[in-house]
Amino acid sequence: MGGRYRVTGKTYPRMRRPKKRRRIVALTALPVALLGLLGWGTLQLIDVFTGGDQASAAGASARCATRPSASPTPAKVYPRPDGITVNVLNATTREGLAKKTADELKKRGFKIGEVGNAPKEYDKKVKAAGLLMGGPETADTVLPVLGTQLAGAEVRPDPARRTDPKAKTPVVDLIIGDAFKDLSAPGDADKALTTLTAPAPAPEATRKGC
Repeated sequence: MGGRYRVTGKTYPRMRRPKKRRRIVALTALPVALLGLLGWGTLQLIDVFTGGDQASAAGASARCATRPSASPTPAKVYPRPDGITVNVLNATTREGLAKKTADELKKRGFKIGEVGNAPKEYDKKVKAAGLLMGGPETADTVLPVLGTQLAGAEVRPDPARRTDPKAKTPVVDLIIGDAFKDLSAPGDADKALTTLTAPAPAPEATRKGC
């Protein structure tokens, strides 16, 4: 060193980085490491959640797609008006009501059987607009079709009554009661008949979460 300095003894001076500088470097590196760790953890969480949702959705879709649909309920077969014979019977004190009603039903396509007064057991004893009667086999098909022509009529299947096997069409009775004013308007009757005979949609099996 130009002869001005001499090293004596067995120890030598060491070149050390100042302590203050080392502290600054450590403090700077720590936040960087933390930020890197947080970023990696965030990416892992995103993958977990998005992957789990997609897998869950795919699994639910597969379950819903592979589940067999329920068997459709057999549709009822309703006869056309020209496939029904109606006996029109008057249980009121108003004369000519049975014939007038029978003529109107004939115009609407129904076949007409007996026209006259109601038997004694029903004469002056029907308070509703009408009483629709037939065998038990007509309860869910024939009588509802006739019922579209008279709003407020009472439907009463007779367990003791059976359709004549020789008859070309089922025979039912329309007994006119005290509340009778007239048959339903043709437009209303047609609408009610269309609604009655419209095929019901086939039921579909559903699973919770589908």
